[in-house]
Amino acid sequence: MPNVVILGSTGSIGTQTLDVIRSLPGFKVLGLAAGKNADLLRKQIAEFRPRFASLLDPEQADCLTEEFGIPVYSDAKAVLEMVTDPRCDLLVTAVVGAAGLMPTLAALQAGKRVALANKETLVIGGHLVMKYREQIVPIDSEHSALWQLFTGRREQISEIILTASGGPFRTYTGDLSSVTVEQALAHPSWRMGGKITIDSATLMNKGFEVIEAHWLFDFPYEEIHVVIHPESIVHSLVRQKDGSLLAQLGTTDMRLPIQYALTYPNLRESSVTPLDLAAVGHLTFAQVDHGRFPSLGLAYEAGQSGGAKPIALNAANEEAVQAFLQGRIRFTQIPEIVRSVMEQFPGQSSPGLEEILAIDAEARAQARTCMGWRG
Repeated sequence: MPNVVILGSTGSIGTQTLDVIRSLPGFKVLGLAAGKNADLLRKQIAEFRPRFASLLDPEQADCLTEEFGIPVYSDAKAVLEMVTDPRCDLLVTAVVGAAGLMPTLAALQAGKRVALANKETLVIGGHLVMKYREQIVPIDSEHSALWQLFTGRREQISEIILTASGGPFRTYTGDLSSVTVEQALAHPSWRMGGKITIDSATLMNKGFEVIEAHWLFDFPYEEIHVVIHPESIVHSLVRQKDGSLLAQLGTTDMRLPIQYALTYPNLRESSVTPLDLAAVGHLTFAQVDHGRFPSLGLAYEAGQSGGAKPIALNAANEEAVQAFLQGRIRFTQIPEIVRSVMEQFPGQSSPGLEEILAIDAEARAQARTCMGWRG
């Protein structure tokens, strides 16, 4: 019975992971780590009875410890101890942002298998994390699809094609500088957390996935492409050397790639309703409008440059997205701020963990300065 630790248990991927575990015999929840949602974590502890948990608020953490009689930590060091606990067999990294790097790397160094949903881990630390390639299985629907398409045919593949829904502004005819937070959060296909939904609206999310694909599959950026696919049924494609295409199709339900990552290399029956192609009716594809979505080009530039640029890309984007969600900046300012910060950092190096953290902090400070505030 695999013992699972879930980082980000109260977020979108975390709650869906627990939903999969409910219907998947043979998995034991060893630990749960949440951010600020104490009420939901309380319910999760009551249902899944983990051996330990984590919450950012020390006072709330103490209350949960008293209520359930298990250690509920509130410091980052304890999270590292959770993911490296000898009883842990599998870590699900479902937190959002650069905060996912350190616990993921610690778990990998301790020999744990990692089901990785945190994009930023590979964006800012791919050169460190992929030293443990054999221990990682991706959760992202696009990379889960590629994982399956690559199996047994790596040498036959000449091109990776990632699909993007285009988000809420694919066909928007108004002024993007005046769109509201509510409009940007209205994703047409997927139900996700706020930060990743905004990243999907700017296509930065897809840019991160390009960088992820580069690291996960050791593929050159020149052979990784993105196409718009509004139906979000085809999750990824690969082109074989003879020119033919192979695709992985599925419903817009993250429980499928989550289950695949949990049970890999085995496939089990899923509770998710199977895809009905006749009901879908048609599948459409289009080129990306890079003028509308400049963030995608910024991600390609950062990935190809390497060094500090992907770290600066991610840090500036996190700060800018937070500012947009708080109503401090306009939607179109997000890529402007990211570009401005990225230009201040060099490429062509392989920073270590401490250097990554220092670059991350510096880029965040520069982004705040660029926005005229120090949050």
